[in-house]
Amino acid sequence: MDIGLLGPNSVAWRVVGHPMSIVGGMRALMIQALHPLAMAGVAQHSDYERRSLARLRRTAYYVTATTFGDTRTAHAAAERVKRVHRRIQGVDAVTGRPYSADDPDLQVWVHCTEWHSFLAAYRVFGRPLTPEQQDQYLAEGVVIGTLLGAPAELFPSSVAQYRDYFASVRPQLCLSESARKAITFVHKPPLQLDNAHLQPTMRILGSAAVAIVPSHLRTLAGLARPRWIDAAAVNAARPVGVALTMPLIREVPRSVFGGDAHAIAVRARELASTASAQRAASAQPVSAQRAVSAQGAVSAQRAVSAQPRSASD
Repeated sequence: MDIGLLGPNSVAWRVVGHPMSIVGGMRALMIQALHPLAMAGVAQHSDYERRSLARLRRTAYYVTATTFGDTRTAHAAAERVKRVHRRIQGVDAVTGRPYSADDPDLQVWVHCTEWHSFLAAYRVFGRPLTPEQQDQYLAEGVVIGTLLGAPAELFPSSVAQYRDYFASVRPQLCLSESARKAITFVHKPPLQLDNAHLQPTMRILGSAAVAIVPSHLRTLAGLARPRWIDAAAVNAARPVGVALTMPLIREVPRSVFGGDAHAIAVRARELASTASAQRAASAQPVSAQRAVSAQGAVSAQRAVSAQPRSASD
């Protein structure tokens, strides 16, 4: 069976598959907007303000297909994005520099902010990961990042390397008017016909996304606020994450992300469940052997204790 580029035993399936990864996605969009060349491509070529749900579905499908889909599905999704990227180029009005969606440096920026943001959300809403697991997750992301053409050597692959990478890009970041509008759109989505039923929930999640943006980037983006508001925002979002794990409610994302992404996610859940059962089955003989050994030791001890003692004992 084709388990895709990463597979159910990867850390990425656990992190990106968490219900609150959507908070990480919203965090990524806000941080990505601070890069003037990345923002220029969105401002000049995207219709996100008019068709926000359609844009969300396209992004969700790409993440789902490349992370959880089989190999063919992952590569097909990447090829579709690459065809779109060929048309996205121009001149940034803020810096006067040319930009292109095929620029490897921009591809690394978009991937790293997104992949790291999923981890940032999981750190808050998921189970603890060891430092080794976090490094493994970031290394797994290189496989996904290279799908659009950027070479693997450009991507950081550990927590330390990500820290150095973000520090190196930081001087390039700024808050343009287009970035300000995009950031506001993410964490305070306006009421539209296609998202009216989602707006209250998306605003709760958007506020939680702001809470996990690094403080220096929030200051740059004009999002600085007291810590107690951050804590309240995270706590307000937690029930949403819990609800999305319930049998009936966890099917709700189908109406948000679309049927194709939902079908891939369902298949991934089945593969993960099978992998978990196989791990449990393989561990069972070892546990049984240990139990037999322990039982034998107890029986031997009892036998020794039952032996009659001599007068000299």
